[in-house]
Amino acid sequence: MGNGKLRKRIAVIGSGFSGLSAAAYSAQSGNEVHVFERHDQPGGRARQFRTPEGYIFDMGPSWYWMPDIIESFFRDFDCNVSDFYELVSLDPQFEMVFSEEKVSVPEKNEAIRELFEKIEPGSAKKYDKFMQSAKFKYEVGMKDFVTKPCHNWLEFASPKIAAGALKLDLLSNFRKYVSGYFSDSKLRSLMEFPVIFLGASPQNIPALYSLMNYGGYVLGTKYPLGGFYQLVLAMKEVAEKQGVTFHFNHDVQKLNTENGKITSIRVDGKDHEFDVVIASSDYHHTETLIPESLRNYDNAYWKSKTFAPSCLIYYLGIKGKIQHLKHHTLFFENNLDDHIDSIYRDKRWPDQPLFYSCCPSKTDSGVAPENCENLFLLLPLASGINDEESVREKYLKEMLKRIESHTGENDLISRIEYKKSYCVSDFVSDYNAYEGNAYGLANILSQTAVLKPKIRNKKIRNLFYTGQLTVPGPGVPPSIISGKIVATEVSKLKIK
Repeated sequence: MGNGKLRKRIAVIGSGFSGLSAAAYSAQSGNEVHVFERHDQPGGRARQFRTPEGYIFDMGPSWYWMPDIIESFFRDFDCNVSDFYELVSLDPQFEMVFSEEKVSVPEKNEAIRELFEKIEPGSAKKYDKFMQSAKFKYEVGMKDFVTKPCHNWLEFASPKIAAGALKLDLLSNFRKYVSGYFSDSKLRSLMEFPVIFLGASPQNIPALYSLMNYGGYVLGTKYPLGGFYQLVLAMKEVAEKQGVTFHFNHDVQKLNTENGKITSIRVDGKDHEFDVVIASSDYHHTETLIPESLRNYDNAYWKSKTFAPSCLIYYLGIKGKIQHLKHHTLFFENNLDDHIDSIYRDKRWPDQPLFYSCCPSKTDSGVAPENCENLFLLLPLASGINDEESVREKYLKEMLKRIESHTGENDLISRIEYKKSYCVSDFVSDYNAYEGNAYGLANILSQTAVLKPKIRNKKIRNLFYTGQLTVPGPGVPPSIISGKIVATEVSKLKIK
């Protein structure tokens, strides 16, 4: 990135993955960097907490996919993931529960081919073809396409991107693309499910995102011993080695501006001067800290956007073991489109929900007391809806009932030793998340690349934005990339 520019004093708001990344790269360029975090620990949505009973819960991300993208961050600082934590490959990677049967996706790619062939004769070769195309999209998409600052479309006029434009399948929808390869409904669900992380129906996601199937299935599903929070701690350590200073329990309340420039930031009632501000905080919220006339976008803009879902999360400590439950399990007994309609069309709680369970104690004995289970349940929801505790409890009982049906266990609710719910209003109070969204903007075509909110304020020359509401989009690897993109842009800024 170079450090030939004048040393800048930079404030980073928020210590989620994009903030940690932006801080580390900015300090590596020779700048003085301070990170201001309103909570008492780093990580943002990826925080972790411990209970008196001995449970350790990751609050957010639990799917460790695209390990090469994460590894590349550490290589940029002359170190490796293995210097900080141990990665375990999950086998099976996950299990998907359907109404009449269940399918476990094995660790090895050859075993996945055999699984597909068993379910639908002739599909192993189609799987190979699908993943060959997905690999191309991954290598171009995650190495070239998503690394652009997206100021304008000319950035994508490189020979490599231009030559492969048609192969990227930007104009095809993901559902139609998958159905061109597989006929069996279970195989289609297996291939469609990863794009749910992108926050929209497979019918509205570009086929480009088959790259996620490659980044997950072929590269494998990993787990960092100690929990996903180990990645947060490792990135913080990298940033500190570059000279970054962290300020926890410090809430940024205002960005003071003068003549099209931020002069200082107000933190807990005191003003501190900085040359540049990088906001890893919620984009919409950050803009409420400056005058309306200086904002990139008004409220009408945000209301017009398609947001990824919010979710209902339960953190449960269960006494005794839960037999026949995998580390990752997707409960897809009900219709995916009905659930999606409840999120995007009807904005209501689903009648027949799908949900996801993560039981890391199956892999990591350190996250739960002996002979107990650490259980994380997540149900995708529309943002901005009512989430009172009685409604949350209703859905908890349904999820536990379906886990019991799947595993053969009885009366799990009586075995709950620790319980904490987290939902729409909590995302608002903890992260100032717009309408309580959990995953940022949906990656639909009209919100891709240059069409996303800009990483730079158009009227304030030293204010930049990073994270899941700007380029390249939601997810842990994209957020890490987002931080690098914005740090590169800041390095080009000349201080006046």
